Amino acid sequence: MAFDALINDGMVSDSNFIVDIAVKEHGEVFQGLSSMVDVGGGLAAAVQAISKAFPEVKCSVLDLGHIVAKAPSGTLVEYVAGDMFESVPPANAILLKWVPHDWGDEKCIKILKNCRKAIPSRDIGGKVIIIDIVFGEGPSDQKHRELQALFDLYITFINGIQRDEQEWKKVFFAAGFSGYNIMPVLGFRSIIEVYP
Repeated sequence: MAFDALINDGMVSDSNFIVDIAVKEHGEVFQGLSSMVDVGGGLAAAVQAISKAFPEVKCSVLDLGHIVAKAPSGTLVEYVAGDMFESVPPANAILLKWVPHDWGDEKCIKILKNCRKAIPSRDIGGKVIIIDIVFGEGPSDQKHRELQALFDLYITFINGIQRDEQEWKKVFFAAGFSGYNIMPVLGFRSIIEVYP
């Protein structure tokens, strides 16, 4: 129970930090959206920050029932209990922050296919927004390479995968997407817009 609370607190702090930078440096990613679902969004720190910066975007979070049961009240964010491997609620955009790297290619493609089904076509603004590591993007100094190595060890422990651009491209196209745009945002983290 204490470990779960510690993980949740860490994810909330990380979301507040990275989303603040993403909104300031790449706010155009969220402009013009009417709705967004944060898949695996936990206690919704990411979409709460986005909702404050872009109040016109109707934000919700999809996560497992036991996570949604702990969701804070009194926010503009809607919480939906569900399983991203089964389906994703429809929205103009889907946010995946620190989700795809937790899964091997097969499961990542399954999640992305469900996201693809949930969004409209590209010409009316449909997209998936991923905030995750893209190896080879951003700075490549010694400290960043050391940190990437530590993340590699962590991801190996949970059976996930860190991907470079070509590996991301492979899973995007296998899931039925037609294009993407990578924007380095902080260190080796990037925002990836993925288009149907």
